[in-house]
Amino acid sequence: MRGVRTARCKTLGRNVFDDLPPDLERLLTLRVWHAMWLARIDNKIVYLQRREAEREHGRRVRPATPEWIVQLGIGAGRPPVQVHAGDCYAAGNRRRPIYRDEARRPLASGLPACPHCRPDIHLRILD
Repeated sequence: MRGVRTARCKTLGRNVFDDLPPDLERLLTLRVWHAMWLARIDNKIVYLQRREAEREHGRRVRPATPEWIVQLGIGAGRPPVQVHAGDCYAAGNRRRPIYRDEARRPLASGLPACPHCRPDIHLRILD
């Protein structure tokens, strides 16, 4: 039988399929087990691709960080308490984005600036 070769491992000199079970029943069980693992792996791939697509969509539609924010107080009128830079970590949850001119007015009228991000320095408001 020329041309017909058995799958042999060249380095070990033995059949490549020697490590598989010798009987049909165990081979079929092994095949089902591997098919189940491939299905789990495929499901995980789909899940991770979907999650990455959602993250990318979130990055694209995320609103830009405001340049300046005003921290609001508690109560019905919610008066402004402090002015912060847009990326300041010390700004509380009660805040509103404002433009540069809107940030300068309260600082010039005596509203305290955040001691961490120092918007008064960036806006060139002198005491």
